[in-house]
Amino acid sequence: MLSEPFLTTRPEDGSDIPLLVWRAEAPLLAVGSAPLGGGIGARGWVVNATVPMSYDRDDPAAHLAELADGLGLTGPGVGLLTGVDVSEVVARTDGGVRVWATVGLGMPIWAAAPAPATPAQRVGTVNIVVYVPARLGDAALVNAVATATEAKAQAIWELGLPATGTPTDAVTILCPADGEPAPYGGPRSAWGAPLARAVHAAVLAGGAGTVVPWSHRRAG
Repeated sequence: MLSEPFLTTRPEDGSDIPLLVWRAEAPLLAVGSAPLGGGIGARGWVVNATVPMSYDRDDPAAHLAELADGLGLTGPGVGLLTGVDVSEVVARTDGGVRVWATVGLGMPIWAAAPAPATPAQRVGTVNIVVYVPARLGDAALVNAVATATEAKAQAIWELGLPATGTPTDAVTILCPADGEPAPYGGPRSAWGAPLARAVHAAVLAGGAGTVVPWSHRRAG
């Protein structure tokens, strides 16, 4: 089981910067694209950390490992970064699947569009954390990532943005490590369908208003 996230802060450059932290009762099987703990494997915790828009470290995995150590988190886990104030996380549940999303859509793009010469410096990360209460097989885990991404893109389109996401989006899917593996994670599968609905609802709600980067809000 994955806990509800708790909100905390870390001191950095004279500010208290927010973090969201999830802990697992026992290591969970996870798949994802996070800077820290991406890939497939056992994970015991998740951190989603706000960073200022001036963030320029080129070692995000090492930075996230430092933050986890400061929080007393041990063993392998997942670390995510965003310019969004993570206290604005949106949670949705559907059919036992739980989803948390921090939604920044300041730089929406089509996935296959040419990259701009100079990327805009705007908040633009959608981080999605999903807990499925049943063991998914490896292929189903990978399929679930695709399903979550498709549901995110659907929500972004319904928000009126001609885009599939942002350049820095990340998703993490977690499930129990034991049990008979479910073979499918697609949008019409037993677990993929509620996952898609919950991700869609969370991103739609999180993107409905104007999201101001944490560092811009603080400066203002």
